[in-house]
Amino acid sequence: MTDNHTAERPECIEKIRAGARGIKYRPAKRSKTIDNSPVDPETCRYLFSVATGKRWMELGEREPAPKMLFGELWHEGELCILFADTNVGKSVLAVQIGNSIARGKAIAPFTMYAEPARVLYIDFELSTKQFYQRYTGAEGDHNFPFSFLRAEFRPDNALNGNYSNYDEQIIAGIEYKIKLVKATVLIIDNISCLRGGIENSSVALNLIKHLKALKTDYNLSILVLAHTPKRRNPGSPISTDDMHGSKLLINLADSAFSIGTSAADPHLRYLKQIKQRSSAQIYGEDNVCLCRITKPGNFLQMQFEGNGPERLHLRTRHLNQHLLAPKVAQLAAKGYSQRQIGSELHVAVGLVNKLMPR
Repeated sequence: MTDNHTAERPECIEKIRAGARGIKYRPAKRSKTIDNSPVDPETCRYLFSVATGKRWMELGEREPAPKMLFGELWHEGELCILFADTNVGKSVLAVQIGNSIARGKAIAPFTMYAEPARVLYIDFELSTKQFYQRYTGAEGDHNFPFSFLRAEFRPDNALNGNYSNYDEQIIAGIEYKIKLVKATVLIIDNISCLRGGIENSSVALNLIKHLKALKTDYNLSILVLAHTPKRRNPGSPISTDDMHGSKLLINLADSAFSIGTSAADPHLRYLKQIKQRSSAQIYGEDNVCLCRITKPGNFLQMQFEGNGPERLHLRTRHLNQHLLAPKVAQLAAKGYSQRQIGSELHVAVGLVNKLMPR
């Protein structure tokens, strides 16, 4: 059996050998050694703090109650997840929230008790021009406060490496900017930038671990944007199962809310509270918050217009018939037969007959 002496040669020798062969020198990957020996409990004695229940109550009473940043949906010190389908207004609302926190001015009807804060908005979605176009108008550019800072992703500056290293570089880059600008509020738009794939539970766990570490180390309030699956059933209420990727992200987050699109009006949106720890559920399925994307002047934003039950905005059989009836009437007025109307609208002739004007 021939011994392999390659690993024993000094690195400088390997570089010379590679140069003589006319090839690029690539250092051999070193396999990680895993220590399977039992862990000494004494070395882990500081992992947990122990006190009586009464003592924890005394400590809890001394700590200030978390202040609202965006009503009951997001509080100070929380890692919150906002998820929705593509092109329903996640980024619009996130920038609006960031602008609100930086100014210290609430977005009606949501309460904000927190003081103005320095916001770092990590933008993986929009280019500089796209961002500019959203916040300019006939009356000029929107005047963002100096405490609202936007960071645009530069993928060409990332180091080469595997997916895990790439994702860790992104987190490290975010951490550097947090320290640089002294931000206390972090908004990430959105986590689909991670190449490891949040569908993988181990990747999701690693991500949430890093975000929670950032939250603790820098006393941050974090809002993370995420997608819903493309094939989500529009007739079902929004739930934790509708976030694209691992459900583990929501399970380990402090709070979560979502944006839905109304089946009754394609321009109408609604916010639904999915998870909360710092307050009671206010915007559940019986009381979602209704809103529309508008641009009064030079600032693209969500305009809120009341509340209502989620069921009125789901694509149910009754709602489908309600939406089809005027279309059937229009085609019938043009002289279409019931069979032609069914073919045009992709519905059964029996349903067309039921919806025909009498």
